[in-house]
Amino acid sequence: MPEVNATQWDEFLQDCPNSHLLQAAAWGELKSVFGWQPVRIVSHLGEPGAAGAQLLLRRLPLGFSLAYLPKGPPAPTTLNQAPSAPAWSDLWTEIDRACRRLRAVFLLVEPDAREGEAALEAPGFQTGMQSIQPRRSLLVDLEGSEDELLGRMKQKTRYNIRLAAKKDILVRPSRDLEAFNRLMAVTSKRDRFGVHTSAYYQRAYDLFHPSGNCELFLATFEEQPVGGVLVFARGERAWYLYGASSDEHRERMPAYLLQWEAMRWAREKGCREYDLWGVPDEEEETLEANFAARSDGLWGVYRFKRGFGGRLVRAAAPQERVYQPALHRIYRLLLSRRGESG
Repeated sequence: MPEVNATQWDEFLQDCPNSHLLQAAAWGELKSVFGWQPVRIVSHLGEPGAAGAQLLLRRLPLGFSLAYLPKGPPAPTTLNQAPSAPAWSDLWTEIDRACRRLRAVFLLVEPDAREGEAALEAPGFQTGMQSIQPRRSLLVDLEGSEDELLGRMKQKTRYNIRLAAKKDILVRPSRDLEAFNRLMAVTSKRDRFGVHTSAYYQRAYDLFHPSGNCELFLATFEEQPVGGVLVFARGERAWYLYGASSDEHRERMPAYLLQWEAMRWAREKGCREYDLWGVPDEEEETLEANFAARSDGLWGVYRFKRGFGGRLVRAAAPQERVYQPALHRIYRLLLSRRGESG
């Protein structure tokens, strides 16, 4: 049976130690509570060169669904062997079978690869019109000493990290998700962006923290929470996915010390890079020419994130495999019109 449960999927991923966070079984469990159905498929399970993928399916009206493969399929690396040709071919056959059984209009794949790298070698795909995850990000190199890491940052960022410590900002691991959620509500109102429910962050923490793959850091001033970050790690990579700050004591620069402590945690976990997760999808020249004047969308966070010395990267283009051509044409038309109106 090519469809496997969460335990079997985690066993498969033992041979994929650097697979993306979004392919972890715990991520599928998180999404299952909030409207997605995880489907995990492994072809030639237990054999060298096995191939697998974790899909997420979301119900649409009239019994149809959207199928999504985030940051995969993962490739085994423990045996230094890519998926065998039969396993790879059989994997897509089984993915197709699952998508058709669940009446997927189309399958959206966001490969775990960067632009220019070989991302998806399977027939029947076309370039997608839209990504769910941010296409562009900043990756901070965590290798070397702490002094070397600080030395790769911009001078102002180093200054702000040290200033926060001098201004009595304390950053510690915490289990206080209620405080984090209060900070998220403040941040959402101030910066005008949507956030998940408090139950979402609690569930994410409960799923990933026991295995050591997640930490909540809270920054406090005189015991008052003034900022927080929820960060994740898997293999040699770490991700900053969620952050929040108070309207008070921002001049003490808690956000900078939070990131520094999160990076130190990631280094202790053996991570070699820290993904700052999401900046405007523009070339570096455009970003650098406009960040001081713009604060809309992801521009505001770019101004902050650029100081940590990360390398700008762009993910490989999303790919789509269509199962319901007429409905897919309607979807693309609606997506195009929404883009024109926006």
